[in-house]
Amino acid sequence: MDRLRPYFPKSRGRAHVDDRHVLSRIIFINHNRLRWRDAPSEYGPPKTPYNRSKRWSDMGMFARIMMGLAEQVPDNKTIAINSTYLKAYRTASSLGLKKGGVGV
Repeated sequence: MDRLRPYFPKSRGRAHVDDRHVLSRIIFINHNRLRWRDAPSEYGPPKTPYNRSKRWSDMGMFARIMMGLAEQVPDNKTIAINSTYLKAYRTASSLGLKKGGVGV
């Protein structure tokens, strides 16, 4: 988390919930494929991680974090992001087919 601290936006105005705690909630919600409101009550109100995620995404913060962390790796020639969960609908299997013909 210390490596991520420089990427968080500076606080303006009133004090807010710790960015690292909110990031932990965002990761938990995304990892478990939950809706914002379905996160455990220990994580606090669902509006906080939703608003931060939206604002940080619009600011490009997540992309800057990924690029910054990749630059810190001594051998930054290979970067991999694991995407083990992909959802495809049944209709996706027929998208390449023409009616009455063979796939493209």
